[in-house]
Amino acid sequence: MKTLTSFFLSVLICMTAFGQVTAYNSNPSSVATIYLDFDGQYVQGTSWNMGGSAINCAPAGINASQIKEVFQRVSEDYRPFDINVTTDSTKYWAAPIDRRIRIILTTTSDWYGNAGGVSYMGSFTWGDNTPGFVFTALLNYVPKYIAEAASHEVGHTLGLKHQAAYDNNCNKLSEYNTGIGSGEIGWAPIMGSAYYKNFTLWNNGANPYGCTNYQNDLEIITGYNGFTYRADDYTADFKKPTKVSFTNDKFSLSGIIEKSTDVDVVSVTIPSFGRFKLDAEPYNIGDGYSGANLDLEVDLMSNATTVLGTYNPATTLKSGIDTMLNAGTYYLRLQGKGNSFTSAYASLGSYNLLGQFGAGIILPLHKLELHGVVEKGLHKLDWEIEAEETVVKQTLEVSTNGQNFQVAAQPGSTERTYNYFAGTGANLYYRLNVEFDNGRQYYSNIVSLGDNKAQKPSLVSNLVRGNLTINSPGLYNYSIIDLNGRLVLKGSLSQGINTISTSTMNPGMFIIQYLNDNSRFAEKFIRQ
Repeated sequence: MKTLTSFFLSVLICMTAFGQVTAYNSNPSSVATIYLDFDGQYVQGTSWNMGGSAINCAPAGINASQIKEVFQRVSEDYRPFDINVTTDSTKYWAAPIDRRIRIILTTTSDWYGNAGGVSYMGSFTWGDNTPGFVFTALLNYVPKYIAEAASHEVGHTLGLKHQAAYDNNCNKLSEYNTGIGSGEIGWAPIMGSAYYKNFTLWNNGANPYGCTNYQNDLEIITGYNGFTYRADDYTADFKKPTKVSFTNDKFSLSGIIEKSTDVDVVSVTIPSFGRFKLDAEPYNIGDGYSGANLDLEVDLMSNATTVLGTYNPATTLKSGIDTMLNAGTYYLRLQGKGNSFTSAYASLGSYNLLGQFGAGIILPLHKLELHGVVEKGLHKLDWEIEAEETVVKQTLEVSTNGQNFQVAAQPGSTERTYNYFAGTGANLYYRLNVEFDNGRQYYSNIVSLGDNKAQKPSLVSNLVRGNLTINSPGLYNYSIIDLNGRLVLKGSLSQGINTISTSTMNPGMFIIQYLNDNSRFAEKFIRQ
């Protein structure tokens, strides 16, 4: 077994690189250190030099922007932990000898062979400066590939084996699990082969020595290397939430989800009835949320137990809210979640929030109403717009749940109808976003169209001026409450179309609850 004192002296001479590397640090206050060495190195006196020959490593052969991208990607992989990823050699030498690793990124690979990188298992704690290597030329100088290899090799030095792939009969298919899925949420384990997937994470999966030999990456990283997770930045306590305030109708906040159990609670006070918009994005370095390690879910809540909406789009890593709210204090509950390709196990990392508020009634124009009917699987939509300003852009949006919308079409500015083929049995929600020549944008009401076989009570429209119209499949009781929990109206529904007067209600957002002996449902609407 390797001892901590066998090869104390190692990297003695630092070669001159083609350009000085900018000093980056991901967590400079941390003691444990991962040093990404891009500028070339002369390696001797380590476990790699058992035959006596030194290894003269050339620089990485990539430019400053590529170096920065590699650093950013590796940093995000290790963001949950109390460890500093750095390009500064002085940080490496200042770290305790048994809590540091140097990864040499170099074009020099002929001494080893055809591989993306190599390192010794568990060498992070050896204390003798044995480095790991990433071979940039063999990775075609692609920053994504180089970063994946670097995080992978550091993982080995922290005691991680590969994440392997098996079939349903426990036959090993590959030493390296290449993941599943495609696009933004396509997933692969860092300790597998993660070159060709976007959402690459730590994993709790089978190692190469048997389909039942599970390797818990997070447990090994934080349990055997002298460091653990970062300290929690924001509390989950609704009594002591992180408070944000609007400045010029905007706020921003950055945070980190450190563990699968981590929940961050943020409170925001809405000053008056108006539109609240939130963009919640995982840290990323480019299009398609490249380099992100967090699939972010946001709950909008009026108190610790009442969820007004859950926002976690199925096919993207970001989340967002776009809704009308009454004046009051609301809570944003943030956590990492999984998707159709992976669990929430290692959906961890940093995020950024951008909140915006616009005061006033939802439609400060004369009229904007969306209507729709279903004919043989075709959703036929039309709308009315009455305004002093000129329409410059229209975007019809569609949703499967009434919360997370995506673009369905962009009709011309003078068009007032659109037919959307949804297929038989499809139940979809629609809304129209209209932009005027004064730069303002407004949303229409939301229209729900399906197969005309109601399975639960539903509003014909969630934008109400006079009467509330509800289509009910049977007998239900209803209660209407405001967002502060105050009961406003209650009554009963019969099967079919029901009309409820809202003449005694003030403008604002409300929740209507439906209840019978077997079930309970709720949805929101706006009284103008």
